[in-house]
Amino acid sequence: MKTKQNEIDMLHGPLAKKILFFAIPLAVSSMLQQLFNAADIAVVGRFTNPQAMAAVGSNSSVIGLLVSLFTGMSVGANVVVANLLGAKRRDAISDAVHTIITVALVSGIFLLVLGSLIARPILTLMGAPDDVISLAVLYLRIYFCGMPAIMLYNFGSAILRSRGDSRRPFLALTFAGVLNVLMNLFFVIVMHLSVVGVALATVLSNYVSGGMIVYFLIKEQDEFHLSLAKLRIRKEFLLNLLRIGVPAGIQGMVFSLSNVVIQSAVNSFGANCIAGMTAAQNLDFISYCLLNAFAQASVTFTSQNYGAGEAERCKKVWRLSMLMGIGLDLILLTVIMLARYPLIRIFTTDENVIEYAMIRINYAVAVHFLCGTYEITAGALRGINRSMIPAVISILGTCLVRLIYVFTIFPIFGTVEALILVYPITWVITGTAMNTAYFLVRKKAFAEIAPAASQA
Repeated sequence: MKTKQNEIDMLHGPLAKKILFFAIPLAVSSMLQQLFNAADIAVVGRFTNPQAMAAVGSNSSVIGLLVSLFTGMSVGANVVVANLLGAKRRDAISDAVHTIITVALVSGIFLLVLGSLIARPILTLMGAPDDVISLAVLYLRIYFCGMPAIMLYNFGSAILRSRGDSRRPFLALTFAGVLNVLMNLFFVIVMHLSVVGVALATVLSNYVSGGMIVYFLIKEQDEFHLSLAKLRIRKEFLLNLLRIGVPAGIQGMVFSLSNVVIQSAVNSFGANCIAGMTAAQNLDFISYCLLNAFAQASVTFTSQNYGAGEAERCKKVWRLSMLMGIGLDLILLTVIMLARYPLIRIFTTDENVIEYAMIRINYAVAVHFLCGTYEITAGALRGINRSMIPAVISILGTCLVRLIYVFTIFPIFGTVEALILVYPITWVITGTAMNTAYFLVRKKAFAEIAPAASQA
């Protein structure tokens, strides 16, 4: 079946190659997005001091906490448009696109203001060390100036991915990522701006990637065309967006809250530990980017086929996404473990910092593929419009268990190793619960679309 340019036909023909071609550019683009922060950390780690590195790194959990609700809503944007494509309601796509972009702009402006106001209070509450907090607050306030661009990129990319286009978001982040690294080096080495320099570089590169996505949508000639004069919110699509996206966003917020608590425990070990955990965290983020790409493939391909009443293809999407996602991640993690010392030295040459980094790598990064057991399945559940189920399971299995662990078991041992073990423990619990729920729920979900499929 002929498809429009930049669109994958997810409803007909073999799935494996299409899922792979969709997921790989998305994985690489997500890795590039992570490299925005990784470049910040590497530059300050190599050319300044552990305090500056800790100031940049200690903000990751705070940023996640504040933006998770809205990035979760971008998952809803993907599902809303993909369902319309699957149901052949192309005439409604334009209204959905303009609603989604309007929500992105409003969300970005809200986060800009919120982040500036609560930067110091939240970092103080987390117990950021005295030699780190001033620089951390400065970085966070500058970073949040880029929130409108980050939201436009995330929501706009979700629109493009809903039709199978993961290539152009990849191109946008490739260009912006290279620019970010160059600006980091210039601002820190030449201009000696330290934390301010890496924050400015990140903000400017975010506006480049967000601007490119908006440009791509404006240049579309079909129902995906974006007209700035038509930006407004349509109730039907806003409600659908919220119904799918808000549970995912709340899950992300609670998940980030648990990470804030863990970060607070990390902070108690001092600047070297913060810097080491920050450096190692970039490696498990790389693994997560690959797994999340197949989770996004699971969402998108399942959404279209669910909208079209294709239950058997939905099942196959889940099987292939799980097999390819975890299989490729195991290969990636093997490479990371073999090259872990050279990789960490990209970020720091301080032996005390490296020692802490290796703890996280050996206890968490090595088994990070376990995240795929629940992320990819959660994507399949959202694709069949069951967004609340993965949200509840993740909140209970990952977030609640982490909070209980940090406040009860960790104090008994009081070591960094005991703290980091919370990650693999909760990955196993959440993965087991998520897959059990999927098999229990999908029979009823697919029975609901059987009448529609037979009428078609």
